[in-house]
Amino acid sequence: MVQNRAPTEAELADLKAALAKHGQEHLLHFWPTLTDIQRSHLYADIKSLDLARVNLDFVAAMKTSGAESQSKLDALIAPLPADRVGSTTDKANAKQWRQHGLELIADGKCAVLLLAGGQGTRLGTADPKGMYDVGLPSHKSLYQLQGERIVRLQQLAAETSKKASVTLMYVMTSDTTDAKTKEFFASHNNFGLRADQIFFFEQENIPCMSFEGKIILASPWQISRAPNGNGGLFSSMERSGALSDMEKRGIERVHVYGVDNVLVRLGDPVFFGYCSEKKVDCGNKVVAKAYPDEPVGVLCLCEGKLRVVEYSEITKETAARTNAAGELVFNAGNIANHMFSVPFLRALLTEHRDALVHHVAKKKIPFVDVASGQIVTPKEPNGVKLEMFVFDVFPLSTNSGALQVLRDEEFSPLKNAPGAGKDCPETCRADLLNLHASYVAAAGGRLLPDAAVEISPLVTYAGEGLEPYTMNKIFKDTTVVLPK
Repeated sequence: MVQNRAPTEAELADLKAALAKHGQEHLLHFWPTLTDIQRSHLYADIKSLDLARVNLDFVAAMKTSGAESQSKLDALIAPLPADRVGSTTDKANAKQWRQHGLELIADGKCAVLLLAGGQGTRLGTADPKGMYDVGLPSHKSLYQLQGERIVRLQQLAAETSKKASVTLMYVMTSDTTDAKTKEFFASHNNFGLRADQIFFFEQENIPCMSFEGKIILASPWQISRAPNGNGGLFSSMERSGALSDMEKRGIERVHVYGVDNVLVRLGDPVFFGYCSEKKVDCGNKVVAKAYPDEPVGVLCLCEGKLRVVEYSEITKETAARTNAAGELVFNAGNIANHMFSVPFLRALLTEHRDALVHHVAKKKIPFVDVASGQIVTPKEPNGVKLEMFVFDVFPLSTNSGALQVLRDEEFSPLKNAPGAGKDCPETCRADLLNLHASYVAAAGGRLLPDAAVEISPLVTYAGEGLEPYTMNKIFKDTTVVLPK
């Protein structure tokens, strides 16, 4: 982004004109005091912006911010109809979807996309969250667990089709995780994946704005920026060439998931098969809510369109509503696990770009004081960071659907610091070991009370094929089951 020289007089004049046109002239306030190197930084920083788009996004976001009251939204939403929700507990259909999904994977029609932009700050580390070890007996990181699941998935697809199978992995990093993530993958031999089947690209950072719509300066020669949310995925896919790469390689569907779910079945053939059979262009995995006010978004219909409604956006009365069977009416908990058709993503970026509106997050944003040139850290919110969410695109789908999965099989997020008691390393570790214990029992093995068994993803993707490792075997202590 940075050029090696300060702009010419003509280039500077053009820049001033563009800033004046869009009301952002203040960005050059410190220009006379800057060195040539600083000027080159600031010039390149500003030139990287689409100033018209920055202003339009700000106005649209502020206009819709807080526009819907809880009571108004309550009146607009309805639970998902049964014909738009599949379930993995429907064993006959799930078996059929799995077989179809494996065939699609074997034919190279499917890819996975990992959202890996977050750091493990709340976990006490500055490393990317994907590098974190939740304390499993093997001490594998989240990245390794996921990479090895792809390796096993490829084996399953190859066994089904009798031909070699490669599943492409797209990894969206951020400016804070990109270098370390690439290094980590390379130093671990890409966890058994080929280097040419992994496509790394960075999430975009966009300007922070004052409440008046002015771009904030982080220093006299640098714009203040922040990540544009996981919904920035779509524009980042286009900018980086990731979407074009999918199209070129013949990918039809991509499974998008967050790095922090230790149980995630990335590239799930059941999910691929379900979405393909139902011709779903925008799919979502959900789990039954644990209790009415569980702090997760709910997938529902809003004026006939698929939408995720945050728990804070509806009243407690609506969240607690039950049906005749005593089940929560709004029960489809969102777990950040999505499926998109590639044609839908392309249409999103060509036909519906202006429909994607940012959300407003009021923040305390450090800024440079015009009078002193010093950096100020405010004590109260002084501006906004704009962000988008992946699920913002759901209402734009013409054929959406959901697949309900079991929480104890597929969802255990890593959100909180060790010792928090919920969504933390200890709960993630316990959930994975409990799942693996159930796999052992189903495959004819037995664990003594103090035993713990961790099964390598290279051995099993979702409990299949374990009999040679577990049948009639008693596990007495901590064991890691590895490939033979």
